[in-house]
Amino acid sequence: MGNLLGSWRFKEPSTVEECDSTWGSDSESDEPAAAEDDGGISDPVNPVESDRSAGDTSPQLTESPESVQKMKRSFYAARDLYKYRHSYPNYRKSRQPNEYRNLRFYLNKIPLVPDGIYIEEILTKWRGDYDKLEHNHTYIQWLFPLREQGLNFYAHELTQDEIKEFQSTREAKRRFLAAYSLMLDFYGIKLLDKSGNVARAPNWLERFQHLNESQHNYLRITRILKSLGELGYEAFKAPLVRLFLEESLCRNTLPNMQHSVLEYFVYTIRLPATRRRLLRYARQHYRPAHAFLWGPLPKRRGGGVGVGGSVGAGSSGIRAPAPTPEQHRRGEESTSSPSANSRVIVSSHDAMLCPDLAPGVPQGRTGLSSKTAELEGAPMVAGRRGERNEYNEIVPL
Repeated sequence: MGNLLGSWRFKEPSTVEECDSTWGSDSESDEPAAAEDDGGISDPVNPVESDRSAGDTSPQLTESPESVQKMKRSFYAARDLYKYRHSYPNYRKSRQPNEYRNLRFYLNKIPLVPDGIYIEEILTKWRGDYDKLEHNHTYIQWLFPLREQGLNFYAHELTQDEIKEFQSTREAKRRFLAAYSLMLDFYGIKLLDKSGNVARAPNWLERFQHLNESQHNYLRITRILKSLGELGYEAFKAPLVRLFLEESLCRNTLPNMQHSVLEYFVYTIRLPATRRRLLRYARQHYRPAHAFLWGPLPKRRGGGVGVGGSVGAGSSGIRAPAPTPEQHRRGEESTSSPSANSRVIVSSHDAMLCPDLAPGVPQGRTGLSSKTAELEGAPMVAGRRGERNEYNEIVPL
């Protein structure tokens, strides 16, 4: 057995469908699905979606059906986020504890490199300095570390051991949430409570206009969402993603963000059940409805597999064995006579509009609550600079 396990090698998925385990074997199932393997690093809890959605009508896109049909999902993005959700299979060994540079940075013991700036300076002097946060391209990798290399090669990747140490260090967690609040303010959003709920900040109009035009920030947001999951705040992701879905699809305040939310932000969430709820919401409000690429594959009546093969194949990275001759013979017999139950069911959402805000919920608030993630009494202060690169393909920040 030891030799067998020692010889096993992770097989990367080769298609978008193999990377996406969101819909499982039942493309329209509402039952909760088990969380994907996150390596035991964090303990995410499935946030409960609120009844509220936005009150504006969804934007009408002008693409013709012919041009829309040419759109397709990015395999590069799907594979990148598959690796993230599965905790980077076959990742390298951990560093020694005295090399935990991300943790030491958050303990204010070392400055970020190459700028030579300590975390406390960022948290006390950078909040509201939007030019600095926009145009500096080195701080984001230090504020939101990942287990992958970013554009700042002086920043160190996280390791599993360092993540565990970080999650058990109160001071580091307090500063991490302060850094998260700082970046939300930069984007025109405020953190409301210890569950990670968010809403428009007082400066939302100006900041949303900037965010809609400054699309390199979408790379930063992807990184921020990933880092939340790595450092114990998985439940904070869904409220932020929901807000971006509302603003981009319903309110039309961030129309340029639509593709990034659906192709990247949603798929940083590790729980398939949470992704399904967000994608169902998006599918109701996406225009044109027939161009929505992220829903379940059509399901055959009678429990058959949807058109295009099994949904979510490859979530374990291992291909199923080929059928035996006996299984193959039975399969041919079962398909020799056509059945009326094999027709494809396709749902239409063309008539769906965003409903009004639910009573008692502040405008712009995303009411997804969670059971986890403590704010540790974080003072909501400070900030820092920018980023670069086009968002036409994912590049780790």
